[in-house]
Amino acid sequence: MSYPQGYGGGYPGGQPAGGSGFPGGGYPGATPGVSPEVQQWFNAVDRDRSGHINAKELQSALINGQGKNFSDTACQLMIGMFDKDRSGTIDVSEFQQLYNYINQWLSIFRTYDRDNSGYVDESELNQALQQMGFRFSPDFVKFLVTKSDFKNHRQMSVDQFIVVCVQIQRFTEAFRTRDKELKGVITNWL
Repeated sequence: MSYPQGYGGGYPGGQPAGGSGFPGGGYPGATPGVSPEVQQWFNAVDRDRSGHINAKELQSALINGQGKNFSDTACQLMIGMFDKDRSGTIDVSEFQQLYNYINQWLSIFRTYDRDNSGYVDESELNQALQQMGFRFSPDFVKFLVTKSDFKNHRQMSVDQFIVVCVQIQRFTEAFRTRDKELKGVITNWL
């Protein structure tokens, strides 16, 4: 992920070029409970100054390891994950939550993308998922990679990794709400 045009490169957590430019590092119009760094990045992404960002605005700011924008699917899923009022947009507080999740996922991805190629293979993906507490069969991990990589079915990019993480999280949450006895088994899905 990289910063919007005019900001320092790299993933979130890097500093904007030249700092904030405001005494004490603050940012005008800061929202209580939102870090100045996140507020500054949100303001740069919110091109129409609506106080909300949609998937297209988010997409224009996110660059994957191959120098391309994140996919429409990845951006829509990320917005949808934190869009509490189902407006198709997120405000700066919701963006703070998204930002934190993305940084966690990127940290895990970077750990297993040892050659810094911007991709993980099946083995690396399996290790990353295990670090997050998931134990999937080798066939399921292969399916995830195959489904995400339409070219050669052997590797997954960072934005595809985030899509998989969001989808797994959604499935896990849906499962937990139906696993009333906390046994790890449900009998009626619908």
